[in-house]
Amino acid sequence: MAQSDRVAIITGGARGIGAACARRFVEEGVRVVIADVEEDAGEALAKDLDAGKGRALFVDCDVSDKLAVANLMAETRSAFDRVDVLINNAAIVADGDILDLEVADFDRVMGVNLRGAFLVARAVARQIVGQIEDESMRSDECRKRYAIVNMSSVNAQVSIPNQLAYSMSKGALNQMTKSMALALASQGVRVNAIGPGSINTDLLKAVSDDKVALERIMSRTPLGRLGDPDEIASIAWFLASKDASYITGECIYADGGRLALNYTMSKRDD
Repeated sequence: MAQSDRVAIITGGARGIGAACARRFVEEGVRVVIADVEEDAGEALAKDLDAGKGRALFVDCDVSDKLAVANLMAETRSAFDRVDVLINNAAIVADGDILDLEVADFDRVMGVNLRGAFLVARAVARQIVGQIEDESMRSDECRKRYAIVNMSSVNAQVSIPNQLAYSMSKGALNQMTKSMALALASQGVRVNAIGPGSINTDLLKAVSDDKVALERIMSRTPLGRLGDPDEIASIAWFLASKDASYITGECIYADGGRLALNYTMSKRDD
């Protein structure tokens, strides 16, 4: 593993896809800042990844809180002096359709999934642009170094009746990704998104433990299985790497073929 001078902030980094991204980036030699409200899990992961080498830091951060985001940036600069990559992953869900979704639940989801994504992305983008100006970097150098990856969902394209707020937040996040990509293109800062399908995380555990619900998911998943967080982390690393230096404003859907399917799959014996 070659050590890098790059620094990545990963929101919602204590568990699931965020934790998988943190592990992958550390494996690639990148220093990581794990931002989350789950202090125990975040501290444990940072300690595990750091191994006394100063490569990982946990910061307690509610991304919907402007002051908490400012503190996240201050802690990151204090520890590592810069930011090069953002994995904008923090998100929550709240059950409710248009008839019964409570306003408080709607606001809570939008606060984290959309306001929070905006606040962190804006703070990181401003930090990166400042670094580019200070270092007089050329755009071709920036494209290989600086990247923002927003964590979207297949629910930005399709939807579930009782996940109105979540679906709305992810649809809006896709538009934010495009707008950010256009605004930052002249600086050489790339902005993309990932749209996971059904991924085997704690968020999906209640479903994966329910045989009927799991069969329903498999019926609309041509590859016939849940995705793994490490598979999403691999895409995040690709989008953050120089191999994706000509990609911006896109959303890559990792959904086992779900969005391509205009039917349901027959049940498999395995």
